[in-house]
Amino acid sequence: MSQTYVGILLNTGMYRGIPTCRTGQESLSLYEEAAREYGLTPCYLRLADIDLSDEGCIAYVYNGIDYSKQELPLPQVIHNRALYPKAEAVQKIRKLMAAGITVFNVNNRYGKDTIHRLLWSAPHLRHYLPAAMPLTSKTLSTMMSRCPDLILKPIRGSVGHGIMRLQCREDSGWSLTYPSKGSSRDWITVRLRKGELPGWAKRRLGRVPYLIQERIPLVEYEGRPVDLRVTVQRGISGDWGVTGSFVKVAPKGGFVCNIAKGGEALPAENVLAQTLPAPLVPAVLGHVEALALTICRYLSDRLPLLADVGLDIGLTQEGRPYFIECNGRDQRYGFRKAGMEGIWKDTYRQPMAFARYLLDHPARGVLTSCGKGSAKIT
Repeated sequence: MSQTYVGILLNTGMYRGIPTCRTGQESLSLYEEAAREYGLTPCYLRLADIDLSDEGCIAYVYNGIDYSKQELPLPQVIHNRALYPKAEAVQKIRKLMAAGITVFNVNNRYGKDTIHRLLWSAPHLRHYLPAAMPLTSKTLSTMMSRCPDLILKPIRGSVGHGIMRLQCREDSGWSLTYPSKGSSRDWITVRLRKGELPGWAKRRLGRVPYLIQERIPLVEYEGRPVDLRVTVQRGISGDWGVTGSFVKVAPKGGFVCNIAKGGEALPAENVLAQTLPAPLVPAVLGHVEALALTICRYLSDRLPLLADVGLDIGLTQEGRPYFIECNGRDQRYGFRKAGMEGIWKDTYRQPMAFARYLLDHPARGVLTSCGKGSAKIT
């Protein structure tokens, strides 16, 4: 293999932390280790430091001692780990790709409504989806008439920010649970008068696009709801594979499993063996992995160069899986928190392997999918 550069596209905040190795939960050393395995050298860059006119860029490169800025030719393959909501940034990425540069996971923040709509259009996946609609006064009324337990989530939110729960109990009617001001882990519950949302909630929901989703009765561990994070990535063969999974356990008294909201990351097999009949666990995990692969292959036929995602999959007490949401910029540190160091490293290895695949098969960089068919699910 020839030595060559692979770009890692970062947002400005993380990029500025590179000289002091303050890059939050992103581990540059794991990129370095994985890239060496495939004859690659990572270079870390921002969109602002790419000059399309001379096909060059300014990027940080590790020289064996520290990270130094260098002027480089544009790498032919770039792994996107940045979020670019502004139109001018999106336009620059389009120009970059039109110039022949392959950017995988080019869009890593698809709206929850977009993903749900795509999956709902697939008959073989529809029965794995909770009922969901973009939130309006009409759809809110419709969903409240059909489901006694609902989740309201920002269409473009992440790590559990802005989530609320609407729940109807026979003895007390409807209530709304929402995060306390100034705390991401404390919750307030208020009863609704005549089933009407408070004025502040209506104003927020009018300003920010939300999705309203049926809440699946999740399996519980020590009285706390559990869901699975399944990391699915494309590697050296170009096809999708499940890198690993762990469970996220909601904090006591909470209903959101996100780690950023106080959730706990634990190995899936250990937790599920205590929440489901032990003989069922291997079959349930196999079903989850098959579902995750089928979802990713289906989405990557429709979304350009999708290659690295984290799926949240819920399980009922009977072990039936449900798709909850897709995270286009998977926060890999959950594996480290769960004590799964080897798989945490693998989550960095697979994108570098896929970069190697794209460099060795440049025609594949213009395709939306390298997968063939779908994993069988029942």
